[in-house]
Amino acid sequence: MSATVRLTMAQALVRYLSVLRTDDGQPLFGGAFAIFGHGNVAGLGEALYQYRDSFPTYRAHNEQAMAHSAIAYAKAHMRRRMMAVTSSIGPGATNLLTAAALAHVNRLPVLLLPGDVFVSRAPDPVLQQLEDASDGSVSVNDAFKPLSRYFDRIIYPEQLLTALPRAIAALTDPAACGPVTLSLPQDVQTMAYDYPADFFEPRVVRFRAVPPVESELEEAALLLKNAKQPLIVAGGGVLYGKASAALQAFAERHGIPVAETQAGKSALPWNHPLQLGAIGVTGSPAANSLAADADVVLAIGTRLQDFTTGSNSLFAQAQLLSLNVNAFDALKRRGLGLQADATLGLQGLSRLLGSWNSAGLWLDRAQQAGHAWRATVAAITGQREVAGLPYDGEVIGAVQRSSRHSATRDIVVCAAGTLPAELHKLWRTETPGGYHMEYGYSCMGYEIAGGLGVKMAKPDAEVIVMVGDGSYLMMNSEIATSVMLDKKLIIVVLDNRGYGCINRLQQACGNASFNNMLPDSAPVIDFALHAQSLGALSEHVDSIAALEQAMLRARAASRTYLICIKTDDTRTTEEGGCWWEVAVPEVSTQASVQAARIRYELDRQGQQK
Repeated sequence: MSATVRLTMAQALVRYLSVLRTDDGQPLFGGAFAIFGHGNVAGLGEALYQYRDSFPTYRAHNEQAMAHSAIAYAKAHMRRRMMAVTSSIGPGATNLLTAAALAHVNRLPVLLLPGDVFVSRAPDPVLQQLEDASDGSVSVNDAFKPLSRYFDRIIYPEQLLTALPRAIAALTDPAACGPVTLSLPQDVQTMAYDYPADFFEPRVVRFRAVPPVESELEEAALLLKNAKQPLIVAGGGVLYGKASAALQAFAERHGIPVAETQAGKSALPWNHPLQLGAIGVTGSPAANSLAADADVVLAIGTRLQDFTTGSNSLFAQAQLLSLNVNAFDALKRRGLGLQADATLGLQGLSRLLGSWNSAGLWLDRAQQAGHAWRATVAAITGQREVAGLPYDGEVIGAVQRSSRHSATRDIVVCAAGTLPAELHKLWRTETPGGYHMEYGYSCMGYEIAGGLGVKMAKPDAEVIVMVGDGSYLMMNSEIATSVMLDKKLIIVVLDNRGYGCINRLQQACGNASFNNMLPDSAPVIDFALHAQSLGALSEHVDSIAALEQAMLRARAASRTYLICIKTDDTRTTEEGGCWWEVAVPEVSTQASVQAARIRYELDRQGQQK
């Protein structure tokens, strides 16, 4: 008879997670973020305490924020390491829903462990329980089902024997990667079972690299060989597949210029001769002009969302070849799909292409356009004297000038507002992962919490969170967590007194400025003083030159340091960009909206149908 060990369900769960290892011997899980309540404190809380030496627990201040930190931790590790997150039942659980959606959209792993109501129903209803008169089995945790790649409710302790391996398989699957939710009824957490002892033996989790099918490779290679003006669009899958070296080798051997999505930025060094910069709505003129004339677009590891494709108008004329580990993404826009790991797919294509190269007028044009764009970026970010309030591009320049090692050591973190557009165009990095943008969900409030997760994953990096005042006010509590955990961040708050990005969009669609900017009667918020109250060092600066000096002080500081600067809400980088579909009212009494509708209908004619 095989040996057994008697554990509660919660103890078995934590013990199982604690023994998992990656190929290089590191723990698969960096630990757990936890906010305890009556749904998890007695069961899972006791288990986390028991295994605290091998599976550390981190206390946070907001459930959504701690899940954002866990997701950022996984993204910074290119999905090779991850974290668990546990909450109580009720509002603690539902606070995780936004983060679950963010992880699902971005294909990032996080293990969500929300507490749930009693399976026994002996105390019914319990505090915070949602009651459904037509379905007695429903709890708020059912809301996680459409937001999870794998969902299970553990109603018997022995169910962990099948649920946990399935959960890990989903978390580490290159195609199905995303959030996993194990709903944990509080009474079942405390129930004991005689588990097989070998269930808890240390084991290595393998990350599979999906090889291409030879017939698909041949068809894809033939399409590229016939191309006269090919373009590569590098997405997040290049980074998650650790394919940056393969991308560079492929582009150089076959002379194909490269543009990067938000998730793919930093896949190729910013100063590489074949680097065209950002593509799409927030793209560079170099990338977008070539995309408009390309005859074949090789999209690698990208979801092809509307900001990348200009709402399906930017390279509508091109034949699309999608190299993606996920068949769902590989088959978008009726393109030719090549389902494979990015590295293996590029190597296989290169083998079949042989000495084929696109050298000629197209390659010359690409290199000239890339060089010209890099000169423009240098001019924009090199501004030190600014009349009036500075704008985001000038702030970005000051941040990068403050470090001699910014190309290799700095990691910028951002998520929403005007900054994603400016950073996509202007941030310069030579290191894969040096640009950490959550733009699949563009979730306001991710920035500071995400920065904490990045710092936990990359403690030797200088993690710089750039955030607008709107996002800062939505979620800033993890400043206190960063101080408590001794995880230093540099936070640069750009204060334009409201939601400047949406305000400009509102007016571009013909409407008046309404409900986006703070009125004159609104209080002037002292962000520096607020950050001090949370334990950070901080200061307010009034110029680009002062910001550059403040950044030097922040870099030398030993704990989280916030710098606030007022910025112009009307100015943006004029160069680059392309059309983005935002529906304009078909009927309106406003002449400006009527005119915007006419422009909208004309612009839609360029979409691929």
